[in-house]
Order: sequence, then C-alpha cells, then structure tokens
Amino acid sequence: MIKFLSLFSVLLFSLLINVTFAQMQNPEDKVRSSIRLEQNDCDLTVVVDVDIVDGWHINSHVLPEGSWSIPSNILLKKSPNYTASKLIEPKPILEYDEDAEEMLSYHHHKFTLKRKVTSKSFKDYTLKGVFSFQTCDSSKCLPEYEVPFEFKVKKCGPEMELRTDDTENKDDTTNITDLSDTIESATETPTNSTKNNKVLKKEKKDEEGKSMWLIFFLSFLSGFAALLTPCVFPMIPMTVSFFTKQSKSKAAGIRNAILYGISIILIYVILGTIVTSVFGYDALNALSTDVTFNLIFFVLLVVFAISFMGAFEIRLPSSWLNKADQASDKGGIIGIFFMALALALVSFSCTGPIVGTLLVESATIGGMAPFVGMFGFSLALALPFSLFAAFPGWMNSLPKSGGWLNTVKVVLGFLELAFAFKFLSNADLVVDAHLLERELFIAIWIGIFLTLTIYLFGFISLPHDSPVEKLSVGRSLLGVGSLIFVIYLLPGMWGAPLNLISGFPPPSTYAESPFGVGGGGDASSAYIPGEDTHPGPHKLPLFDDFDKALAYSKKVGKPLFIDFTGKACVNCRKMENTVWGKPGVIEKLRNELVIVSLYVDDKKKLPKKEHKTVEYAPGKFKKITQVGHKWSYFQQSRYKTNTQPYYRMLGPNGEDLSNGSADYEHHGTAKKFQKWLESGLNAYKKIK
Repeated sequence: MIKFLSLFSVLLFSLLINVTFAQMQNPEDKVRSSIRLEQNDCDLTVVVDVDIVDGWHINSHVLPEGSWSIPSNILLKKSPNYTASKLIEPKPILEYDEDAEEMLSYHHHKFTLKRKVTSKSFKDYTLKGVFSFQTCDSSKCLPEYEVPFEFKVKKCGPEMELRTDDTENKDDTTNITDLSDTIESATETPTNSTKNNKVLKKEKKDEEGKSMWLIFFLSFLSGFAALLTPCVFPMIPMTVSFFTKQSKSKAAGIRNAILYGISIILIYVILGTIVTSVFGYDALNALSTDVTFNLIFFVLLVVFAISFMGAFEIRLPSSWLNKADQASDKGGIIGIFFMALALALVSFSCTGPIVGTLLVESATIGGMAPFVGMFGFSLALALPFSLFAAFPGWMNSLPKSGGWLNTVKVVLGFLELAFAFKFLSNADLVVDAHLLERELFIAIWIGIFLTLTIYLFGFISLPHDSPVEKLSVGRSLLGVGSLIFVIYLLPGMWGAPLNLISGFPPPSTYAESPFGVGGGGDASSAYIPGEDTHPGPHKLPLFDDFDKALAYSKKVGKPLFIDFTGKACVNCRKMENTVWGKPGVIEKLRNELVIVSLYVDDKKKLPKKEHKTVEYAPGKFKKITQVGHKWSYFQQSRYKTNTQPYYRMLGPNGEDLSNGSADYEHHGTAKKFQKWLESGLNAYKKIK
C-alpha cells in the first residue's frame, strides 16, 4: 500500500510540473498570427496569416477520425447579417505518433487559413470572431489559445440580391471527405468539380454492376458444370424420388423440393457472405495483385486439378457428414435444410474445386462478388432438383450415369490447371521476375490443351476412366475444339497477338522477343526511343512517370493520355490487344498523344524522401512506399475510383479535358474508344 501511494505521489507531482510548465509558456510566443478581412461587394474572406517558430506546430482544422487533438478554427459570432462557409486550409502534414498511437495532422512554418463569408445586410455592421488553435511540439501540447478579432463591414448596396449558402445554420465542422485537396496527393493538379465527381461515381457504379452480372453469369455456368460431375448428377433422381415418395401429395412433394433447392442456395450464399465479411470488400480486390495471394491460389488450383483428374479425392471430415445426416432425419424445414447440407458435404470433392475457383475469381473483382458468385452457382445447382420434383416425367429424358461423368470431371481438371498458371503469371508480372514470360506461358497452355485433345480422342486414360470402345459425338466435338485451340495458340510463340485469349498470357512486351521473332510482331511501325520512354503495346512509346510525361506533353503541345493500369490486369491487356491496335486508334495514340502508363501494382520501392502516409478514407491511412502505391493513391484521390484500366486526357496545364474518362466496360470497342479520343483531341484544341 505504501509503495502504491509513493508511486501515485510521484505521478501526481510529475503531472503538476508538466501542467505548470505548459501554463508558463505563452502560445503567442510560438505562433504569430495576422488577421485581416478582404471584401469584394458581398463576398467576404477572413484571412489568417500564420507564422510558427521552428520546432512547433498547430493542429489542422480537419483531424483524423478518433483524434484527441484540438482542431484549429476561425469561429464567427452568429449573426443574421452574414452566412459563413467552411474553413479553407492548405494540405496538412500527416504523421503517425507511435507514443500516442494516433495519426497527427498539423501545419508548421508559414501558411494561411481562410473562411469565406457571404454578407446579407443592407447596412454596415461589425463582424466578430476568434482564431483558436492548440500549439504543440514533439513532446507536449499547450492549452488551447484564442486570438479575438473584429472588423467593420460595409453594406453591399441597395441592388444587392439576397443569397443563401448551402452551409447556412450548419455546424462549422468540416467533413474530411469533402476535402480531397487538404491531404497529400501524388500531384498538385486540382481535383474535378462536384459535377464531374458525380459522373465518376455513376460510371463506377455502372462498371461495378456490369462486373457483378459477369461474375453471376460465370458462376451460373459453373453451377451447371458441377451438376455434370459424378458426385452431383446421380443425386438428382435419388433426391427427387425421395421427396416424391415421402410426401403425402404431389403439392407437398413440390413444396419440399423447392425448400430443398432454397436451402442449397442459402448454404452457398452463406459461404460467400462469410468470405466477404472475413476479408472485407476492398481487401479482396487488393489481394488480387498480391504476390503471396497469387502463389497460394496457383498451388490451390493445381491441387484441385490433380484431384479432378483422379489422383485423389478432397474429402471433408466424415464427422461433419454424419452430423448433417443425423440432423436431416428430424423432418420439417430443419430436416430439409440439413439434407441440403449433407448434399453439399457429400459432393464437396467435385464442387469444392469449382467453388474454390469461383471464390478466387471473385477475389480479383472484390466487393459483393463472392456473395453474387455463390448465389449464381447455387441457383444453377438447385434448379434441377426443384424442376424435376415438379415434373417427375422429365427424369426419363436424363442421360444415364456412366463414364461420361468422369470425363466431364477430367476436362474440368485440365481447365483448372490452365487457369492456375494465370495466377503464377500474375505473381511473376508484379515482381518483374521474368520467369514466366509470354512464350513459356503459351507453351504451357499448348501442352495442357494438346494433352486434353489426346485424352478426349481416347489415346490415353486416367484413373476412374471407363474403357473407351467408341467416341461419342459430344466427346469428338470437344476434342476437335481443343485441337483447333492448340493450332490457334501456335503462332503466339512467334509474336502473334492471340486476341481470343488476350489478358491471360503476359503482354507482348513481357517476352523473350518483345517485338516478335525476327523483330516482327504486331505493330505497323517500329518503336522509336524517346526521352524517358519505353516500348509498350504495339511498340508505342510510353512514359511511366507522370511528371516527366506532363512536362513533355507541354513541350510538344500534345494532350497527355493517362493509362491507369496493372501488371496483373486482364482487362487492361484486352484493351491494349483488341482496341489500341485498331486502325483509327493506333494512329492517334502514336502521333497525336503523349502516353503515360501508371501501374498501380508496381512493387518497386520509392526513394525514402518520397515515403509518406496519406488518408485514403475517413480515419483510414496508408503508407506510400512503392511506385504502385503512389499511382493507386493518385487515381483514388483525384478520380474517386480504383478500377483498371482507367483512361484520362489532360490539357496543356494538366487540367482534365471535358471528354471525361474511358474504361473497358464503356469503351471496349475500337469505335467507342476512337470517338472518345477524338472528343478529347477536339477539347484540347479549343483550350490550347
């Protein structure tokens, strides 16, 4: 007890000393402020010029969420004579304080704060207020200090039209989301207007909607593919027969089968919801360019492929199946739900790899994709059970179970193996290792699909295959299709663009022979080296640094074409391969524009002096240490989107041209993209 009292006394004494020391220091000795009023008819501006001695700072007006600091402010006495708008401040310095475990946001040295005021009086009046701030150094903060001020304001004149501001009668606290200019940005170029931001948000919403429809469609097809596997297909007549026999009437049988189908959907949707909630909407999208993520899923898909080919079966613990089976005996809605769960567990060796692949693909899209993907997959899986229960006579038309089911499973295994190398390629592209270049990737795919062709024609067999006495029509057609695909891939080894699979192999510039064997390739003219450029798609000269590209565009008098892209971006490669090289587009890109490609997943380290911490959302901070971080934050802070590809055109002073943005979803054809380029070039000529 005595030790506790002694310790408490020491702490109390130290606190009193610190408080006394802080009170002895005058904030005016650290912060010198000059306050003035600027008036232009009815438009007033309270201007505070601040000069802070070295080693001290004052907090910014806008503080990070959860901060304990006291914000600086220009407070005005309420009056019917005027309406005040929000405070305007320069970009604050963001710094994480490890001792306080919070993000600091402050100003130092010389800077200016402003608060605009709209006068509404027909007569002269006095405007009163205070400039309040808290002064801090690296170890302590002084108490809040106020500098009062008052100004005589002249009337606007009898012809003045009364105006009101959107912020009238509102709190003067600034919402941090409204101040994209107050945080550190990759460039000093101003952000778009509110109108443009609304257009951007609409475009982003449309793009996300199209991506969701795409993942739903692919998932629905995957669900039908899962139906044609040995684990699921034989369950259809067995399950429907069970419901028909156990139900007292046909209506009851239909109702129970429908509940069974709904239960299947719920089980898989819950799985997608869990994945989304665990990883978060944005985290899944960010993981799609992560090296570790891509390597893990490469291994995962290879294991799935080997399982589908018959080397082994991926089984869940038998205890799970036993418990689900026991619960299904209870009857009623609960029993039906557990019957559906038992089906999901029993068929996991066939559906698991497909579900896993879907979740991987959903991760590259992000957002609600896992939820949407599982809904589409389970809907296709559940539909036959409900439909065949409603119309039992249809089951007579179903093909009998047999060796063809295992053939479907093996084909899916080959497809899984081919897709696996896309994830390995992503990892290689991001780290720029050049271990899996374009020629090697295409050679691997040729080997996989050639082996699949030989298998389909019955020259080789795999475990669990039935003897092939004669080829079915379906198997023959599938074999011919696989052989045609192999022949199509062959010219890609010598530089052919392979537009049919654009986006899957590495780009033509990431190859042993970037211009094709013998210097050929897919471009109509050779790459001409320029200052700070490198050869891009179709041998176009590309910058990879925004500031250098902007300076060069001013020098030559051409618009700057910004290409926000990614090394692991499939749609980016599709645009480059199928749109950029088309007549009417390639000429404009080559002759009339300066192109800068900003890779948001570039892992190269920035110089130490360029490292900084930025706020990308209210209360959420990120360290900028890599080149990709810099360009990703530039795109997100300026254009309020983080999807790729994303294209913009800038004018002579770095301003956004009036043609807006372009992307894969809205400008994925040569005709649309050419029209967008022409509108930007016309807009540039008008302001040049």
